[in-house]
Amino acid sequence: MATFVLVPGAWLGAWAWEDTAQALRERGHRALPVTLTGLGERSALATPEVGLDTHIDDITAFVVEQDLREVTLVAHSYASVPVTAAAGRLGTRLERVVYLDSAPFSEGMCLLDVMPEDVVNRLRRQVAEHGDGWRLPLPPVGLLGMFSSLEGLDEDRLDLMRTRATPQPFRTFQQGLTRPGELGPEVDHVVVACNDAQALLDAGMPALAFLNHSPWRRFHLPTGHWPMLSMPAELAQTLDTVVSSGH
Repeated sequence: MATFVLVPGAWLGAWAWEDTAQALRERGHRALPVTLTGLGERSALATPEVGLDTHIDDITAFVVEQDLREVTLVAHSYASVPVTAAAGRLGTRLERVVYLDSAPFSEGMCLLDVMPEDVVNRLRRQVAEHGDGWRLPLPPVGLLGMFSSLEGLDEDRLDLMRTRATPQPFRTFQQGLTRPGELGPEVDHVVVACNDAQALLDAGMPALAFLNHSPWRRFHLPTGHWPMLSMPAELAQTLDTVVSSGH
């Protein structure tokens, strides 16, 4: 049995993990989805001050306050940024970190740094025109698909996202990562890449080349950027394989 702490990406809450979490529990694991401050059922806590540091504290506190041990920390998409820092704070509580269609961030980097300039400009316009200058609503599908693959999401799944997504405090995208912390070799380093990330890794993209080498282990899911919605059972099976196959 493994203890999974499942951290969702931008605009999402713990709800996004429901099907995958249930499938993990059916396999005998403990699955604990997290909702970060200002999102999902915690949307009332959203303020202009909610930033990356807030979410780092959320993840760290979630593990420490429940006294979780031998944790497998799973970061989807945006969550890779706060998880990179939180993982370094968890010490011996952390057994494994899994970057789901994402990768760890370096000191000083923010999420906007990895997006094309034209996309960043359009997101800033969304914030200014529809988010009171500090919130980023879920972008229209056309814009979302410019930086994240929607492969595998049917109309029902897209409607679920549109209905349940909550605006992301934009400071979380803008704030650079400080003190990410180094993980020792005793921590299992895993990346689960969906189709687009898999293609980048296979192409040897320099910024991601390190993920192709030890201590990293790589797994693949043949779907788009939201596998917990497009392939929840297959994602659970992959995560089960990750923990059962060791380091």
